[in-house]
Amino acid sequence: MAAKKEEKNETKEMPKDEQVGFHKGSLTVLAKERQELQRILGIVEQLMQMHLSELKRMGVDLSKEAAEAVKTNGKEKKPPIDELL
Repeated sequence: MAAKKEEKNETKEMPKDEQVGFHKGSLTVLAKERQELQRILGIVEQLMQMHLSELKRMGVDLSKEAAEAVKTNGKEKKPPIDELL
């Protein structure tokens, strides 16, 4: 518990320039992480589109299957987002 109090005191005693640098560095790292996540999502989206187009080429009607999946037990539910693509 004493270590926690010391950590709190250290952050209060840290010079403003160091705090600014710490936060700027953190934002830089998080921005790069966000860019990487967007890149990965782009790859996943591209792969999904490739599979969808191949299924359409093979004659599989995904919209019909999605409509059938929505109607279960006479109730209509929202289809999952991936089925809407």
